[in-house]
Amino acid sequence: MATPSTPFDSLTDYIALPRVEALALSPDGTTAVLTVAVLKNDATGYERSLWAVPADGSGSPRRLTRSAKGEAGAAFTARGDILFVSARPDAEGDADDESGQLWLLPAAGGEARAVTRLAGGVDGIAATAADADRVVLAASLLPAADSLEADAVLRAKRKEKKVSAILHDTYPVRFWDHDLGPDQPHLFALDVDALQDSLAAVVAEPDAAASADAASGDAPAADPKPYPSTLPRPRDLTPRPGRSVDHAEAVLTPDASLLIVPLEQREQRGGRRAIVSIDTTTGARTSLFDEVDVDFEMPAVSHDGTLIAYLRTVKSSPAGPTDSEVWVAGVDGSAPRRIAAEWDRWASSLVFDIDDRALIATADDNGRGPVFRLPLDGGPEGSGAPQRLTDDDFTYTHVAVDRTSGDLVALRSSWVIPSHPVRIAADGTVTPLVTPAAAPAAPGTITEVETTAEDGARVRGWLLLPEGASAETPAPLLLWIHGGPLNSWNAWSWRWAPLLAVARGYAVLLPDPALSTGYGLEFIARGWNSWGAKPYTDLLAITDATEARDDIDATRTAAMGGSFGGYMANWVAGHTDRFRAIVTHASLWALDQFAGTTDSSEYWQRIFTPEAMIEHSPHRFVANITTPLLVVHGDKDYRVPVGEGLRLWSELAEHHADAEGRMPHRFLYFPDENHWVLKPQHAVIWYETVFAFLAEHVLGEEPARPELLG
Repeated sequence: MATPSTPFDSLTDYIALPRVEALALSPDGTTAVLTVAVLKNDATGYERSLWAVPADGSGSPRRLTRSAKGEAGAAFTARGDILFVSARPDAEGDADDESGQLWLLPAAGGEARAVTRLAGGVDGIAATAADADRVVLAASLLPAADSLEADAVLRAKRKEKKVSAILHDTYPVRFWDHDLGPDQPHLFALDVDALQDSLAAVVAEPDAAASADAASGDAPAADPKPYPSTLPRPRDLTPRPGRSVDHAEAVLTPDASLLIVPLEQREQRGGRRAIVSIDTTTGARTSLFDEVDVDFEMPAVSHDGTLIAYLRTVKSSPAGPTDSEVWVAGVDGSAPRRIAAEWDRWASSLVFDIDDRALIATADDNGRGPVFRLPLDGGPEGSGAPQRLTDDDFTYTHVAVDRTSGDLVALRSSWVIPSHPVRIAADGTVTPLVTPAAAPAAPGTITEVETTAEDGARVRGWLLLPEGASAETPAPLLLWIHGGPLNSWNAWSWRWAPLLAVARGYAVLLPDPALSTGYGLEFIARGWNSWGAKPYTDLLAITDATEARDDIDATRTAAMGGSFGGYMANWVAGHTDRFRAIVTHASLWALDQFAGTTDSSEYWQRIFTPEAMIEHSPHRFVANITTPLLVVHGDKDYRVPVGEGLRLWSELAEHHADAEGRMPHRFLYFPDENHWVLKPQHAVIWYETVFAFLAEHVLGEEPARPELLG
């Protein structure tokens, strides 16, 4: 009997699967709004729209928005209107303006309308308030602009002259996949309840523009035009920010009077994050938490507006990783104290519980990402200890508290089920909500594997097995090494999709070696400042244990990884010949070179000693490589610059090319992709090339070249 097909059997079917990317909960707790991405008709990108689903598990999904440009970043105002960012055309704006603006979809019904008309567009919604219709936006201005109007003039001049040059006076100059500048991110307060929506307002806007033209004597287009009088004017809360707002995680107090936000304090090549409060009416700023060599991040505000929670992390050094501490204090910064000090996990999100007596947190934990409750105060007989609320194999994100019931609404996923919305009751009961992106049928099965490392540490991972794997028909094994390295194989990824390999008959091992999160600080420390030591031996140990299974063919194995996983793939290639093929994507090759060219050189040079950076650099072992390598790199990768891939390729040729320059190795290069390779047509090429390379060297098939590679 034939095995039923799944969307993972076809790469074109896979990239066409709809994807839930984000969730926002309405103030009354009745509706969750999902951001859903679907493949464009030409299969070259994704369009995003907003969908409403009942937050109690009943009903059907209902589409809220529909436009060619798509919508994202949904958030609710206090009165239940939906805010989002979109580059859809504004009937009252310039016809050729393609910048993303803030839009509002009224709770009472009617069409969405633009709330901003900023020359540089809106970068995102930074914060909304529970009890006030004031929102804080992230938007960028050119450094010389002292007003919204001046920014528009400067942008028009750069566009007219086709100028793309950027002048920097601080480090860094780029981040992950994009250049920093020429503009600088600001935070703006905006009162959406001041949005005029009347016939008089519609008439007033053209009249205001005509008056401005008349006053200037029909001035050239580059002259300042007043910001639209019918729209609420954004108030700049962070004038002359430099790069301090690049990674702001802002929250508003319930009455929207204060913005609590970590701002970057520059320190030569690096910096520290300090939490400040900003009066959203006057712009007055108060420093709350700031220490040298300490980062303060991820603030949350209590429902009554009297407390804030945040993370405090002493900067790590080569001596070892430091803990990510959970603290609470008064909203004015008074009486700070650490909570959950014995909780050996790193919080990835924080919100206050309904009664403000605890925090709701998520964190990596033993190959999963549960929801935890962290009491603010201790209690009798240990009742104040952290409590794990969810007990399943999923990882939870976008956790929101229903203020009417205290239940939680969130997204969750695992390696066999993509992200989907759920409701979590106080007793931990989880109820899936309806979704427009139903979970696809997954091929094979998933199980846990573990072993004991040479130092006695437990090393575990997930093993995905194809249909029919058995002692009679053992499956070839693909060791897939995660990136990070401070990471865990515990949640669905559309970019890294092991089920695609499972559908092609491979067993896929997803291990968490030393440096992985979710196992405590000591487990991370095992691999600190020594990436080629215990992370490597952990990988081999759990591979040994997996190959000992009778449903695994130990004679047909391969390894692959991206980013840090690519580093480990390179390290593996130089230290063992046990694998038939190795795929190394966006990989670190020469650590001394990488540390000075990556977008955040200060961090990498701070966590390594100079000696360890040399000792654990894979490039030193290029002469030992005997396994065929598929090298993959994108030119727009700024975290692991393309020079790493180019040097790896050059040195492979130096040591392993024959007299005609031929090698068993291959180099797949993407001129316009970044660290991940995100365009759907390129993702297809990536997987076609990887699977053809594995089939040649692991399965013994004839070499094949994807058609679109010519």
